[in-house]
Amino acid sequence: MPFFDHISVALPVLAEYDNLPSLLECLRRQTFRNFSLYVCVNQPQEWWQMPVSDWRRQACDDNRRTLCYLSAVNDMSVTVIDCSSLSVAWVGKRRGVGWARKVLADSIVQSASSNEVIVSLDADTSFGDSYLESVLNMFNAHPRCSALAVPYYHPLSSNADIDRAMLRYECYMRHYLLHLLRIASPYAFTALGSAMAFTGEAYKRVGGYTPLQGGEDFYLMQKFAKTGVVMLPYTDELCVYPSGRVSQRVPFGTGPAIALPLTEIEERYPFYAARSFDDVRATYTLFPVLYAADIETPMSAFLRQQLATDDLWQSLRKNFKRQDLFVRACAERVDGLRILQYLKSRPHPDESLIADGHAIDFAAGAIPNLNAVRNSLFSQEMEARQALW
Repeated sequence: MPFFDHISVALPVLAEYDNLPSLLECLRRQTFRNFSLYVCVNQPQEWWQMPVSDWRRQACDDNRRTLCYLSAVNDMSVTVIDCSSLSVAWVGKRRGVGWARKVLADSIVQSASSNEVIVSLDADTSFGDSYLESVLNMFNAHPRCSALAVPYYHPLSSNADIDRAMLRYECYMRHYLLHLLRIASPYAFTALGSAMAFTGEAYKRVGGYTPLQGGEDFYLMQKFAKTGVVMLPYTDELCVYPSGRVSQRVPFGTGPAIALPLTEIEERYPFYAARSFDDVRATYTLFPVLYAADIETPMSAFLRQQLATDDLWQSLRKNFKRQDLFVRACAERVDGLRILQYLKSRPHPDESLIADGHAIDFAAGAIPNLNAVRNSLFSQEMEARQALW
């Protein structure tokens, strides 16, 4: 088994000049020093043609200052990939954080040894002094692990509206993960670009990032779950603290979610009913039975419509002659994306979060009370993560 002794930190940057000093200070304080920082400073080329008052043109100037700032860093290994200057900025569909993450990870694995660990971060994220050391120790203690889905926690800001939206969205994510953990889903993880780590070998094995405008983290982690082991750490040393800031630079995720009105957040990101998750679990328990013969599962009607076929399982039986291989193939077909699509399709009334016997009103509740609800879910998640070990 490989022994991991070096970390490459992958950092996509777009208009992060104000955040970079704090991020670099976190890196300077790390107890583990054998790391390299890779930064992809990026934005589309046409942003240079925008009026000076336009935020996109201002992002170009911010990136230019960032390049100058990074060029003066001499106390750590920094590789800067410039995809923002006028002659090299993104053109066409090659743009966005998905491309930036792909460029970073691809560059790392091309030059790194086979024993490399890649830590994915965002510039607005903080973490403890032993974070990198703890990540490396995890992979060395569990050499079959492909990736870590690291715990995260968004600190409160001084803006009540942003905090209210952030708490509602984070509670949605934690409620969702807790139910996936409850039903022992193989896709029980939260994929955040600032809260991931994976080995270079695992990254090459799955073919790397699928470059998207958003959601690239989820699809990469899903690849890891299908081909290896995704582990969920539960210690304070392995926790990151991304800012809960408004952002329109990606189509979905925390930034664009909390930019929405609270009513729209609640509509787009409901607390799915527990019995819908139970349908998923019941379907998974029937996979061994399906190896012998077709039977209806709670998800069959949905899958026939989604996959546009009445023959859901026969092709898998033909290709996988052992029951265990067939069951694994079924789980790969009914993957994390299919589970989310199924939950969205269900007619079951959505749940409300309950505290002290009352439904939580995120529109009217006091921020300290809403934060207490978030903290309770965070504690439950950490306990559920620990139970996996």
